[in-house]
Amino acid sequence: MRVLPIRYSSDVEALTRFYAALGLSVGSVSRPGGWVELPADGGTLAVHRGAGVGRCELAFETDELLEDVAQRLREAGYEPGPVIDEGFGRSLRVPDPDGVWVQINAYDRELYT
Repeated sequence: MRVLPIRYSSDVEALTRFYAALGLSVGSVSRPGGWVELPADGGTLAVHRGAGVGRCELAFETDELLEDVAQRLREAGYEPGPVIDEGFGRSLRVPDPDGVWVQINAYDRELYT
């Protein structure tokens, strides 16, 4: 799995310029400009336009089948939500022990690049 924090902003372009100046490279960008990925050595920062400006969500990207991830979580005593088809691929969400939702994504790069 690769770590993928998602940072929400009202100005995706400004935040992209900031993190590029910090040293991250600009990766995939949505066609309408609502989000951008900024790959780094340890993972990828995703910047999304949306509610909750300044909020950061923890997500992970996996090549593993999400149904297998969900089963492993259930066996460990956690209750993930359903696997959902998204515009970028598939995802599932699960609350961590503090009740904070964590998202696990299986991307289909053909859908949005």
